Amino acid sequence: MRRAGPDASRPSAVPQPHEVIMLQHLRSLLSVGIGATLACAGVAHAQSSVGVLDVLTYNVAGLPEGISSSNPATNTPLLAPKLAPYALVHVQEDFNYHAALYAGDNHPYRTPTSGGAAIGDGLNTLSNYPFNDFTRVKWDKCNGTDCLTPKGFSYMQVRLDNGVLLDVYNAHPNAGTETADLAARRANISQLSQFIGTWSAGNAVLVMMDSNTRYTRSEDNIRELIASNDLIDPWVELIKGTAPAAGAAPLLCGTPPTNSCEVVDKILYRAAPQLTLAANRYQLDPGNFYDSAGKPLSDHYPLYTQFGWAVGADVRTSDSFGGPHGVPFNDVAGGAHQRQLRSVTLRGAERLDAVAASLDNGATLAHGGSGGTATSLALRSGETLTSATVTLGQYNGRTRLFSLSLTTNQGRSIAAGTPTSERYTLTAPTGWHIAGFTGRAGDEIDKLGVIYRKD
Repeated sequence: MRRAGPDASRPSAVPQPHEVIMLQHLRSLLSVGIGATLACAGVAHAQSSVGVLDVLTYNVAGLPEGISSSNPATNTPLLAPKLAPYALVHVQEDFNYHAALYAGDNHPYRTPTSGGAAIGDGLNTLSNYPFNDFTRVKWDKCNGTDCLTPKGFSYMQVRLDNGVLLDVYNAHPNAGTETADLAARRANISQLSQFIGTWSAGNAVLVMMDSNTRYTRSEDNIRELIASNDLIDPWVELIKGTAPAAGAAPLLCGTPPTNSCEVVDKILYRAAPQLTLAANRYQLDPGNFYDSAGKPLSDHYPLYTQFGWAVGADVRTSDSFGGPHGVPFNDVAGGAHQRQLRSVTLRGAERLDAVAASLDNGATLAHGGSGGTATSLALRSGETLTSATVTLGQYNGRTRLFSLSLTTNQGRSIAAGTPTSERYTLTAPTGWHIAGFTGRAGDEIDKLGVIYRKD
């Protein structure tokens, strides 16, 4: 559950002055090579402060031979090693030639296949970064041949560095332009939009997909997804300036394509107070996904974007500990990164049932259930939370938070639950304090991390 006062709201989509400066600085670093610039500047701990993320989304046309409009038996082994330069890759239609795709790839973190055509959704991720909480979600609505396999979208949280977490989505909505196709696709986009609104509140987001949508197609609702979740399209941002008008003539691609044409493959993103993202490069068809005769290896062109990222100047998050159950939450969505923490309330008995942070504007950000015994700590003037210790255990085959203890800079503490031997302590860096919580919760707390705010 979550309760919030009248001033609590999601982080603003309008960049604040310090965020504009950060974006400009990121693009400056990217333009000359971020690693070399930081080395010359002598920036300490640069690896954990800023970075570059090269991403690619690619429909690999992996339906069975004779159904696929490409030649996947031959092409999949050819395209697989070409994915290596990209740190994060999403593929769609990765069905019957998945083994060949992974055999030719060397990314250390990859999603397990959900099966071939008629069994799986065709969505997979290949990553240089670890990820957790991977989830596949089936569309609630489909039409025609799209109903022959359980298409949908996937969610994961990619860990770029310690406490640097990015919510990443892969998706493949309904294809086609018949009335029923369009209705199903609009429902798919709305379903994805609502999911992002709940699961990624307060988080930075990256969506890479074969959307089957066009800005110019008035029956499509890609704008709903973008507007509802404060997303940015690098193609619009870096190439076009403004999105094409709905109902305008489609911006079709030639061979080879140029960046000015619109494709149904989309990359969308948003930053968050704890993680600044800046799109620096956009490229449709990087140029090497062709066979020896010059023919494309799929019926889609791969789509590439380079991002720069930087941790927040005034707010950061820790890693989280626990299991992939319940629904994610982040108190940044409730304004914890902008307010003073006035009190905390914990509920627990055998395990940790709930946590709540009360802010100086009257908002209370609460997560978990109503079990256990409640205990509260009202913070004194100048008192802040400086460390959190969580312990984990198994309950009904699931990893749960069994206890939480919090300590302040004045030596006081609060605790709830029953501690176990699996223990993790999160300590605010010097000059920072704990301002709220992140994690996952249902009837109890399944996973927990903290938000750090600069003093």
